[in-house]
Formats: sequence, structure tokens, C-alpha cells
Amino acid sequence: MTRSKAYPKGVAKRDEILHTALDVIARNGYSRTSVRQLAEAVGLTNAGLLHYFESKEHLFAEILRMRDEVDAEAQRSPGTSSLDALVSTARHNAKVPGLVQLYSRLAAEAEDPAHGAHEYFRDRYANLRTSVAASIRQEQEAGAIRRDADPERLARLIIAMADGLQTQWLIDPSFDMAAEISYLISLAAVLPDEQ
Repeated sequence: MTRSKAYPKGVAKRDEILHTALDVIARNGYSRTSVRQLAEAVGLTNAGLLHYFESKEHLFAEILRMRDEVDAEAQRSPGTSSLDALVSTARHNAKVPGLVQLYSRLAAEAEDPAHGAHEYFRDRYANLRTSVAASIRQEQEAGAIRRDADPERLARLIIAMADGLQTQWLIDPSFDMAAEISYLISLAAVLPDEQ
């Protein structure tokens, strides 16, 4: 937790930094964005910017956390399942390759428990698996997904595929990530003769 969280001005500046960073990284890409550029975009020095975060890694994890909040808000509507949200997020991610690059690189680095983004990814995956598995169960109860599919395993596979697709897409953006995720989900669908 940072010192500035206790003060409203500090919270507001931190939010401004995160929203601005989302825009800058989406536009310029992660590899072409420096902490200096982010600091300048919000009228701070490097030290001033990092005052609001424990480290550079924490800053980038918080940028991803903000991205998750923005994406969740955009998808918040009655009847939108976690499966629908995954497909929608993949569709949106194709428009912001810089954020996909940030996510992919930080995820690889964060496997180390000492990394500043480790906790973010650990919690994100746990929450996402729970949410996607719950959506799968709902689809099973509605008769849309095969009942013999294990919701937790299928959730883990769908999430792993989505992350792997992002890496492939960064190298070759000629395919539709959302369509690929939809295709995998459809493989678990109940066929007409199984109903």
C-alpha cells in the first residue's frame, strides 16, 4: 500500500497516472513507453511518479488492474457471462496491442513470487477461474454446455488458451483472437443429438 492512498489528492493523482498510462501504453506500446514518458504525461518527475507506487513493477501491475476495471465496467450488463466477457475482452485487446504486450511480458516476469506483479497475476487468475467456472456451470444448467465437462478444468484451459493466443497474436496479428476463444467454447457446447 502506498503512502498516498490515505489522502484524497494522492488517490486522485494516482488514478490520473493510471488512466493516462493506459492511454499512453495502448497508443505507443509497452516496449516504447518509459516511466519518464508516463511521468511527463502527468506533469511529474520519475521519482514523483514512483512516489505513488512501491516500484516500477507495481506501477505496471496497477496499470493492468485499472485496465481490468475499465474492461469490466464496459462489459457490465445484465446477462453478460464471464465467457461472453472473455470474448469481448479479446475483441477489445486487438485494438490495444500495447496493453496486450504489457500483460504478456509482465505475466512472464511475474512468475517469480518476489516480483511486484506476482500478487496481481495470482489473484487475477484465481478470480477469473472462479468466475469463468461459474459461467460454465450456468451454461451447463441451461443445457448449453455438456454436463460431463469439468467447469474448473475447462475454465483453466479457456484462460490458458486466451493468454496463449495473445502471445501468438503479438507475433502474427492476422487472426481473430475473439473468434478462436468462441470456437474453443463451442467445442464444449451440447450438440443437438445430445439434448
